[in-house]
Amino acid sequence: MTHLPLEQFKHAWIFRHQSMPLSAEQLAQIKPMSEERSATLWDTFISKNAVHPELFTKHDWPTQEKHLTQHIPWESRWESDNPSLPDELLLHINWEENTTVYYCLHRQCILETTWGLFKQCWKNFLFLDDGSLLIGKKRQKAVQFNSNGTCRYGDKPKN
Repeated sequence: MTHLPLEQFKHAWIFRHQSMPLSAEQLAQIKPMSEERSATLWDTFISKNAVHPELFTKHDWPTQEKHLTQHIPWESRWESDNPSLPDELLLHINWEENTTVYYCLHRQCILETTWGLFKQCWKNFLFLDDGSLLIGKKRQKAVQFNSNGTCRYGDKPKN
């Protein structure tokens, strides 16, 4: 099994938060990966050594300024009534709505959804902002969301 039911996801509450609940249709599009599938994706596209963003070293691409070159605040937009992602990110990431994206929390925890859905409920996802990475399937663009209210974005290395 590559995905788990959302109900089995330890942090499923972020999608049922009373201030920003999601519809059943939206919830059905959020697919937590199994630990094994998460580990494979993490090892392939994020890091073979570090199991969590806090443990990245200078050898891991997310720490290298040449990959995630732009820095912007996201927290003020998150706290506002504006439902959309910061404009800079929307300009940087021009994926189709149905592009598969992975919200990577750590080696054993990755959520799969579409770019369209992520844009709709990004505020829910960012309850978990501890260095989490957003990458697209077969796409070079990447974003790392940090708990200090900023994100870094750019291009991940080609595999």
